[in-house]
Amino acid sequence: MTRRTLLRASVAGGALLLLARALRAPVAAAASPEAGEPGLDSDARAVLAAVIPVVLEGALPTEPGAAQARDEALAGVARVIAGLPPSARRELDQLFALLAFAPTRAIVAGVWSPWPEASRESIAAFLICWRDSRFALLRSGYDALRQIILGAWYGNERAWTAIGYAGPPALSLE
Repeated sequence: MTRRTLLRASVAGGALLLLARALRAPVAAAASPEAGEPGLDSDARAVLAAVIPVVLEGALPTEPGAAQARDEALAGVARVIAGLPPSARRELDQLFALLAFAPTRAIVAGVWSPWPEASRESIAAFLICWRDSRFALLRSGYDALRQIILGAWYGNERAWTAIGYAGPPALSLE
């Protein structure tokens, strides 16, 4: 990759982010975080609700209880994001804006359906494409989604038995 190509890709990526953020701003301003999920608007919840089962495939319980486990993971992600510094929350908000806005979702992620209707295969293809992208920005977006989801899920006591973790040791104060 030449320096000129890198600069063009950076400018194009920045312009897409600005466009998605500008067009999404009125909608996001009207949306308010739901109780128990600080820091996540409805668009971010929709993206995460679709992506969490794919990232945690094999770790989430199957029916019955799959929806409850997904909701617990979503609440955990919301807690993780709420605890991040403001600059990191802004970057994640930009990522969710990019993924929630239909034109940029289709162009950058290759997911043509709205997130609640997207197939598992299209979401998995999007994640693989971003993971293996030659663009560092897309790889960073993949890493952010994956690390936040995995950290939130495995920070949940419900996931500990599946991985053989007995929990934190009890401290004796003697």
